[in-house]
Amino acid sequence: MLIPISNTPRDYSWGSTDLIARLQGREPTGSPEAEIWYGDHPGDPSDVVGAGGGTLDAALSAAGEPRLPFLLKLLAAGSSLSIQAHPTRAQAREGFAREEAAGIPRDAADRLYRDDNHKPEVIVALSDEFRALVGIRDLAATRRLIAALGDGPALTRLDALLAGDDPERAVRGALEWALTEATPADVDELTGDLARATDAEFAPEIEALRTAASDFPGDRGLFVALLMNLVVLHRGEALFAPAGVLHAYQSGLGVELMAASDNVLRGGLTPKHVDVPELLRVLDPTVGPAPLVAPRAVSSRAGETGAAAEFAPPVPDFALTRVELAGDPVAVQLRGAAIVLATAGEVSVEDGDERVALAPGDAVYVGGGVREVVLAGAGEAFVAQPGALVEA
Repeated sequence: MLIPISNTPRDYSWGSTDLIARLQGREPTGSPEAEIWYGDHPGDPSDVVGAGGGTLDAALSAAGEPRLPFLLKLLAAGSSLSIQAHPTRAQAREGFAREEAAGIPRDAADRLYRDDNHKPEVIVALSDEFRALVGIRDLAATRRLIAALGDGPALTRLDALLAGDDPERAVRGALEWALTEATPADVDELTGDLARATDAEFAPEIEALRTAASDFPGDRGLFVALLMNLVVLHRGEALFAPAGVLHAYQSGLGVELMAASDNVLRGGLTPKHVDVPELLRVLDPTVGPAPLVAPRAVSSRAGETGAAAEFAPPVPDFALTRVELAGDPVAVQLRGAAIVLATAGEVSVEDGDERVALAPGDAVYVGGGVREVVLAGAGEAFVAQPGALVEA
């Protein structure tokens, strides 16, 4: 069963004004276009193209198909998203039950747990560069960056908090100070230090922090961003944000796949609600490099000239296969219902007697117990489906 789907770009303020339009080969609207959602998530289910229209969630319910465990997106960042972390499934269940019992409306601005699911996510770069802040940088490196910026009261205090023998305790202490005690004068101090800084070792990090300071003036999250790894992905590279890991995408176009959830704990660079105690409760304070994901080659049939590679983080909810097509068909084995999204060229998707042609930005749901989908054409597509892991 093939169901062509589409959706309207979401106009979040951080969205790019041209990246999605360029991928789809149309003129930009002039407004931010941040994300296109592909799936049955109740927050913005995809529209069914043809066959009576409606939304994908309604179509799947009518056909007796189960809900998707994932949500696929095109994401186009023109400026930084909020710094955020997501809970584990156990934390989400506890938090959701707590807020339900308290009677907090699910659409309330200060609601933290809108469902009882976790929200790990993977993103694969489509633009030549995709920039993100992900995870907590090695503390010795961060202290070198602080030394390069200056020795004013705020940075001296932050450096002292990071100097302890227990890195995870130091991270928690630094984050708590940054989000509860840092003053507007402290943020101004850091902003001024960034404007004057010329350190060669951390030039990309300083530039990213300058941009954040300009986009979010006076925001305490600037100190949080100072602690995080700057990652620059090139086209086809990916990173994974598991539960508890701080992250904030900065700029670029990517394909994002996540568990079907809307649970976000924010940590700055945002006008939205920041609950510091709850953020620190779900936080993974592990120090180290950003969690990148290397693809593994997916076996093809004899004679196929395309290439397929799967990004498979250690979660059961999803895996993402990138397929590069060079004219001959490529078969992708499926573990359950899937969504195929075209991102370049001309791609067709075949399921037995059904065939759907896709242009960049078009997608199709593949269901009905199908265990193999065949892609053909010349271009690029991504196949989102359940992961290979079985949840305990």
